[in-house]
Amino acid sequence: MAQTATMFHLLVDLSDVDRNVYETLDLRVARHPSESMRYMLTRTLAYCLEYEEGITFSKAGLSSDDEPPIAIRDLTGLLRAWIDIGSPTAERLHKASKAAPRVALYTHADLLLLRREASSKAIHRVEDIALWRVEASFLDALEAKIDRHTKLGLLRTDGALYATVNDKTVEGTLTRASLVDTAG
Repeated sequence: MAQTATMFHLLVDLSDVDRNVYETLDLRVARHPSESMRYMLTRTLAYCLEYEEGITFSKAGLSSDDEPPIAIRDLTGLLRAWIDIGSPTAERLHKASKAAPRVALYTHADLLLLRREASSKAIHRVEDIALWRVEASFLDALEAKIDRHTKLGLLRTDGALYATVNDKTVEGTLTRASLVDTAG
């Protein structure tokens, strides 16, 4: 018998000082049986940190090659941003860059491995892909506090992330990087 997704109800009080976005988000996030908690938390953080009108989680699920895990569309349905998670292939990033004017990747993966994959094939506008790295230790500490019904305070300021659950705060960094190795 196939396992079903586990639903998480997250009430997020978002204070994104870096983007001047302050919202209360009532999210229902499905965690697929094959999805790690780190991946689900990275996906949820990406949704919050990219939040704007027209943002949605993929309706096709995580295994879709044709849709991003998170998309931002305008009122006509035109794709404005493709938000990917984890360690996508070079082919997927190429497709994303051709499909949307803006592409962002949120990951906790090793940057060296991501750059190696990105350099394995040509990627359209690779230098324009916004790469955001979330510390794995931050995700692990947050995982220990999250249950299926959680009220979460999320603050981003000057590249620092603060997540508060039940009056306990976890601190981490959100680092902007590039898929292009500029070190030479």
